[in-house]
Amino acid sequence: MKNIGLLVSLFFFCVSVSAQRQIINFNKGWRFFLGDTTIAKEPAFSDAKWRSLDLPHDWSIEGEFSEKHNTTFNQGALPAGIGWYRKTFKLPQTTINQKIYINFDGVYRNSEVWVNGHYIDKRPNGYISFRYDITPHVKSGKEKNTIAVRVDNSLQPSSRWYTGSGIYRKVWLEITNHLAVDHWGVFVTTPQVDEKSAVVRIQYEIRNTTVTRQRVKMIHEIFDGAGRLVESVKPSEEVLITNPTAKGVAEVEITNPELWSVEKPYLYSVVTKIFQRGKLVDSYKTAFGIRTFRFDPLKGFFLNNKPLKILGVCNHHDLGALGAAFNTRAAERQLEMLKAMGCNAIRTAHNPPAPELLELCDKMGFLVMDEAFDMWKKRKNRFDYNIDFEEWHKRDLEDMVRRDRNHPSIIAWSIGNEIREQFDSTGTTLTRELTKIVKDLDTTRPVTCALTENVPEKNFIYRSG
Repeated sequence: MKNIGLLVSLFFFCVSVSAQRQIINFNKGWRFFLGDTTIAKEPAFSDAKWRSLDLPHDWSIEGEFSEKHNTTFNQGALPAGIGWYRKTFKLPQTTINQKIYINFDGVYRNSEVWVNGHYIDKRPNGYISFRYDITPHVKSGKEKNTIAVRVDNSLQPSSRWYTGSGIYRKVWLEITNHLAVDHWGVFVTTPQVDEKSAVVRIQYEIRNTTVTRQRVKMIHEIFDGAGRLVESVKPSEEVLITNPTAKGVAEVEITNPELWSVEKPYLYSVVTKIFQRGKLVDSYKTAFGIRTFRFDPLKGFFLNNKPLKILGVCNHHDLGALGAAFNTRAAERQLEMLKAMGCNAIRTAHNPPAPELLELCDKMGFLVMDEAFDMWKKRKNRFDYNIDFEEWHKRDLEDMVRRDRNHPSIIAWSIGNEIREQFDSTGTTLTRELTKIVKDLDTTRPVTCALTENVPEKNFIYRSG
């Protein structure tokens, strides 16, 4: 859940000294240019003639359909190419001793980021959420900061469906203290659940960017769907936070819990607080649901010990004629229509979805198979993810699982769709590697992979288990 503030380009936004963590809507007031220019990363570059827009943005859907475009019919014969985004902003003087991060929910694809002319990093995968620490490169006070993002979707064909192009999901500016819960640093599970009680297990990771070890007190407060405090964990002793990170676990029992189900998708939240010398230095909120599920090879799927038929669809990330720029109401309308049809499950075909889609599934009562990849090393198109798999698959898969593992709607992780390695022995090795990556981060859900070879003896991915 995000505490949303508003940042207006060229103006200060307010950050209270006592507000330990600020997550600020960074989607207003961008400039955009369709084309390539190497000097756009420089702060002194003038973007006055560029188009003004707000994010999310998909430039492909704005173009003309043409068989001459190298995207081919798979991507709707719409243009791709290269685009630049720029934004100028100021930070208040109070942030001078804080950490500043820029969070992207998704950029398609091959994004590169500069802050005040300093190259930050790149991310090839167009569906992964990612964060950069820009603290060393920003200025607090009266001076302006400039962020520039280059998006390169020129290598085509890159997909078997319409992808869109650009910063097509939301962007957030995050401000924390040097002692704070890490990015996606809370994992809530419910190892014991029945109608009378539930054990809530809170695994947390604290990031310490100071130069010394720090002693803190941790408090975890659990709130029900109406925002009422129902339980809390308040250890009496301080814990030692090493540099750069430290991990911990807390457990609490909730009596007479409201269980999450497709008919009644009840949500709780846990607020993790860090105190140092009596002062609150960070507060981090995580939504979760209390439920139990299992797959039985003879009897099927059970949710909260009750049999349930999974009636699902594959759901691509675009919104039809609206393009790929994520629109919460449009996605909600899709899910409403699916509910009316009797659907109760979504497969995120064939990539990690926008975070808001999973939030909607949590709230509306959909089961989810969260899918990572459409291909591994063996390509389906010349310039698809196969060119990035070797270098990026571990980080991309870890980031997907860490981002999404608190969603009660998710009942399975999919590591691939119709993967071509199923037909040779490389499929066995890669399946075991990818499964281990997932299981190192989450042992509460099964790992699966969509296959086209139905004869087990011929399918190397099937045989990997």
